[in-house]
Amino acid sequence: MASHSLLEKFESIKHRFDEVSQQISDPAVIADMKRYVKLNQEYKRLEELIKAFKDFKNLLDNIDSGKEILAEETDEELREMAREEMEIAEKLIPEKENEIKLLLVPADPEDSKNAILEIRAGTGGDEASIFAGDLFRMYTKYCEKKGWRLEITNVNEGTAGGYKEIVAKITGQNVYGTMKYESGVHRVQRVPQTETQGRVHTSAATVAVLPEAEEFDIELKESDIRKDTYCSSGPGGQSVNTTYSAIRLTHIPTGIVVTCQDEKSQLKNLAKAMAELRTRTYNMEYQKYIDEISTKRKTMVSTGDRSAKIRTYNWPQGRVTDHRINLTLYNLQAIINGDIDEVIEKLMIEENAEKLKEAEI
Repeated sequence: MASHSLLEKFESIKHRFDEVSQQISDPAVIADMKRYVKLNQEYKRLEELIKAFKDFKNLLDNIDSGKEILAEETDEELREMAREEMEIAEKLIPEKENEIKLLLVPADPEDSKNAILEIRAGTGGDEASIFAGDLFRMYTKYCEKKGWRLEITNVNEGTAGGYKEIVAKITGQNVYGTMKYESGVHRVQRVPQTETQGRVHTSAATVAVLPEAEEFDIELKESDIRKDTYCSSGPGGQSVNTTYSAIRLTHIPTGIVVTCQDEKSQLKNLAKAMAELRTRTYNMEYQKYIDEISTKRKTMVSTGDRSAKIRTYNWPQGRVTDHRINLTLYNLQAIINGDIDEVIEKLMIEENAEKLKEAEI
């Protein structure tokens, strides 16, 4: 077998994989849900790495075998087959190397989590609220295409349509890992509905995407939370303004306040509000990690940085530009209707390249 520096890492990874395999079947580990979940995530990542290493080793073995055949065989048919196998292996090796290098870079453990999506109207008055509504519709359509579930937890409607603020929970596979690229300021350039002279205005809305905290990620003390109930407002039928179903939770140590009035049941609103409070408290710590990597990677925008302009939607030109990677697409209508896969995929590719550069594997 040909020697290769990457293969030197294989034995230690295989050793760790065997360790984790034993630990996740240990009853004591299974009883500790937080530890079990983390080990299970590590197991899946290592399992993928082991498979990639084995494929890589097979390619190197094919080249070695081919060299032996060419050195010893006189049968031209066998020699030609050996040359073909070597050529195929040599083409696949760089691709497999990159795959292994990416897998060796520690993944963000939050990527597999559900997410809290928060959209707020920024500068631009009523037009900003309308644009916030357009963005929410775009993400709703995108979630439908991905097979994700989107659930509104709090909404404050704009006076001329759209939303001053809307908060929703998105549930599905690898939601945060996909949606995290949307955090930042989204800018729109178009003629507002209220404009009588046809002038193009610029408005903005801010988007924040947070990984949803699991119950075992953070422990909230009941004594640290103040709970207020009030009458819900907005659409909802007879229960609106008649029952105290809406919930406001204040986390006294951090000052974080969350509200939920989406459900008619106070208990359901309390459960949703607790989940969001857990997420926002957890994200105060996670923010430190985001801030650290956002200084290294242009694809990432800190979830707390609401001044970072990431994308412009220009209606007159039918253009969408993502400023982080200088990507311009002329399919605005498709994108605003939820077809944002191409943008997110290109951001993922860029981030992977940045990860490899950081790691210098």
